[in-house]
Amino acid sequence: MVSLNRTKPGIELIHQCRKTQIAVKMRRKEREITDIDEIGSIISRCDVCRIALSDNNIPYIVTMNFGYTGGAGKKLYFHCAREGKKLEIIRKNNFVCFQFDTDHQLEKGENACDFGMSYRSVVGWGNIKIITEEEEKKLGLNYIMSNYSDRAEFTYKQDVLDRTIILRLDISEMKGKKC
Repeated sequence: MVSLNRTKPGIELIHQCRKTQIAVKMRRKEREITDIDEIGSIISRCDVCRIALSDNNIPYIVTMNFGYTGGAGKKLYFHCAREGKKLEIIRKNNFVCFQFDTDHQLEKGENACDFGMSYRSVVGWGNIKIITEEEEKKLGLNYIMSNYSDRAEFTYKQDVLDRTIILRLDISEMKGKKC
């Protein structure tokens, strides 16, 4: 019997990363944020999340509205249209990187190279999944909607649910940074 398991260059590394923790070490340890509550606080102050995908080793990044679950089972939810490049890539490779940043403050200096920017950010990795079950779609939409309002529960018309794709990102690792 012939094996059809043909691995493209770089795919084996992706499979290894999916199975293990990403060993990314921050060079400036004094800037690293590891406290999950502080990371959650940074996320709560962000308006959007950037998702980095890879299509045959070609990077693709999108900015999306989001909902964050917090707690032990850390997840991010997103919504999108039923078709497009993002979904094409996710169906081929669902291992993604995500990024948030907030609290931007320009630090002016005397000379041009003395300028800087202070901020707080979060970067992480995980697997993203297209949600098809209606109750979890509603749950994901509730997280997204409550992130942008003062409500926690919403009702959805069936035609809206039918035409909306919900994505769930199961976070495997994330770290914060303060500059």
